[in-house]
Amino acid sequence: MSLLEVQDLDIRFGQHAVVHKASFSLKAGEKLALVGESGSGKTVTALSCLRLLEAAGLEGSIRFAGKEVLAMSPRELRQIRGGEISVIFQEPMTALNPVLSIGRQIMESLQLHKGLDARAARRQAIAALERVGIPEPARRIDSYPHQLSGGQRQRAMIAMALACDPKILIADEPTTALDVTLRLQILDLLEELRRERDLAVLMITHDLNLVRRFADRVAVMEKGRLVEQGDTSKVMSTPEHPYTRRLIDSRPQRQLAAAANGCLLRATDLSVHYPQTLPGIAGWFRKGRFCAVSPTSFDLAPGETLGVIGESGSGKTSLALALLDLIPSTGRVALGQQQWRQGGRETERSLRKRIQVVFQDPLSSLSPRLTIEQIVGEGLEIHEPRLNAAERRERILAALADVGLDDQSLLARYPHEFSGGQRQRIAIARALILRPQVLILDEPTSALDVTIQQQVLALLAELQRRYRIAYVLVTHDIDVIRAMAHRVLVMKDSRVIESGPVETVLAQPREPYTRRLIEAAA
Repeated sequence: MSLLEVQDLDIRFGQHAVVHKASFSLKAGEKLALVGESGSGKTVTALSCLRLLEAAGLEGSIRFAGKEVLAMSPRELRQIRGGEISVIFQEPMTALNPVLSIGRQIMESLQLHKGLDARAARRQAIAALERVGIPEPARRIDSYPHQLSGGQRQRAMIAMALACDPKILIADEPTTALDVTLRLQILDLLEELRRERDLAVLMITHDLNLVRRFADRVAVMEKGRLVEQGDTSKVMSTPEHPYTRRLIDSRPQRQLAAAANGCLLRATDLSVHYPQTLPGIAGWFRKGRFCAVSPTSFDLAPGETLGVIGESGSGKTSLALALLDLIPSTGRVALGQQQWRQGGRETERSLRKRIQVVFQDPLSSLSPRLTIEQIVGEGLEIHEPRLNAAERRERILAALADVGLDDQSLLARYPHEFSGGQRQRIAIARALILRPQVLILDEPTSALDVTIQQQVLALLAELQRRYRIAYVLVTHDIDVIRAMAHRVLVMKDSRVIESGPVETVLAQPREPYTRRLIEAAA
């Protein structure tokens, strides 16, 4: 008998239908992956199983353990939410309450669903954190979300979801922003917990490698319709629907032009240290130092892409921020004949114009209060103030056309009105409008589904060919490095442990750590 049975589910927001006649089932201990592009209806379908979408109109049938969810009272729903069916949300930093400790948030669920007192709930919360592999759980239980790493926050979310021993776990993109080795650790953890508890898992994802490794069955959604279902091995090896074949064939393809000769950007002995509180009485009198980037040197030619890979905490992002002079660093960064901190304000302003950045999450890096015209044109107001309104709008439209957004009606819209792929294109347009020579790309495709990722990478390759821009590409995705980079730096524990041409490093890695990264991405 199926634990969860969804039959002919229709979901509407007002007059707009987003899911049409969706049907699937989930048995105890089974792992079902719901895959598709952004906007295909995956998340709203899964969240409807708990009626978490208040504005949505639901028709059809959703039965949990033989009971009709659509007919449940608010009290019955409260009992199954978290107690019988739990959710791991996509982004733990936004899903976790920033003003409550991790332990308090886990204890709240235990007290509500199991009726435990504060002392017993704290003991079980510590045990839950220990079970998911968080070090020093008795100390970490009092930490706040911002004090944990990305992987630790994800583990804390899993601990919270599983604290009350649910029968079904809905995992919404549980590994999207994690590096490849941490991604495998989370999958191994979920599999171990599933075996122990006979837990059913409904996983929402666009990562087909994750589906191959984890799921028993897969259901493919396109534009609100389930177009194909079946055993994972069968669907992945012999897909029947054209959309499924397109998803499987969307692996990034290498399409780079040769880089030019010469040196455009040079980093010499660049290092980054952060102040650190020392334990005990020594911390009262002096500060320690944590080394985020050991002395690192490299150069970058016009039209070349330098990939930087490594696990979370390896120093990749600190290196990128030091190249932009956004954090204190030592060493030297020279762009042509100009260097950071050597020259007046005009020199620094010139460098800011010549080296730009595209951040990891465009929704958080684009101001929600500004229109697209204001966001993309903001740099012109600072660096080219002599342009009049008509000239500025012409440049804005040209930058948007460069990234495939050539509709003038987009100018008055706001970031939340666009899809993830469109927001990433807007972030690229904002950087390109100043016609930089170097672009820092910090995980530019980590939160995008496979087809949108392929489009963004093709766009970046085309822009590089057209304008001879040099890229520093920070990522944990080996496929993106293979598709985009000419050379690669491998970072571990703040140090560059291996570097060279992409073909050489990925085909014949010298370091065991590099081999482990490549194997984890296979």
